[in-house]
Amino acid sequence: MTVLVLGGTGEARALAARLETAGVAYLSSLAGRVRNPRLPVGEVRIGGFGGVEGLQQYLRGNGIDRVVDATHPFAARISGNAATACVAAGVPLLRLARPGWTGAADWTWVDDHDAAAVAAAAGTSVFLSTGRQTLDRFVGPLARHRVLVRVVEPLDLDVPASWTVLLARGPYTVDGERALLAGHDVDVLVTKDSGGDLTRAKLDAAAELGVRVVVVRRPPSPPGVPTVPTVAEAVAWATEPLSK
Repeated sequence: MTVLVLGGTGEARALAARLETAGVAYLSSLAGRVRNPRLPVGEVRIGGFGGVEGLQQYLRGNGIDRVVDATHPFAARISGNAATACVAAGVPLLRLARPGWTGAADWTWVDDHDAAAVAAAAGTSVFLSTGRQTLDRFVGPLARHRVLVRVVEPLDLDVPASWTVLLARGPYTVDGERALLAGHDVDVLVTKDSGGDLTRAKLDAAAELGVRVVVVRRPPSPPGVPTVPTVAEAVAWATEPLSK
């Protein structure tokens, strides 16, 4: 039995380690969007599959018996492709998705990044922690604002002169996030509902400082795909006998 782990998250790395310990054959796949990603143990392939058809052919051509989609909660395209390809190839699929964040009742929840940009424009100094792939949605509405952008990789987008770009990678501490928010006089924090502890500290610091929080809701998971919130549950599913 061979398990394909669609990864790039801490949960995917933990799952690979658990499968290694259990003696299960597995392969981790990363999209390759980050130059120096944190790699899981074991064999790793980096790069896309070429859409649904490419993934379907890969599953059939490489003897993949099960797939665990442990990609980021906002990686909607690969999750959708995996759901379609696995059905076509007759390969069972499980979604491993960490629980979303819960917090203050006064958080502003929005459905997409365009709505987040509009909501953030009510402030004067904005901290954008939504990643670099959607920054173009914020440039117009926040062109005249003071904006702090934190990203892992350098930008390939021209941003307004009033914006400050910070390259950093978590995990972050509450003390560090408090100092960052206070140092830039942030009055609005924009994030997406990634969940987990790696970047939770900014939300706790914002609560202490009275910073308004705008949260982008997660995209819906593909219909019909079973989902579990923990690595332990994913391991149990991946190691069940195929006859079950």
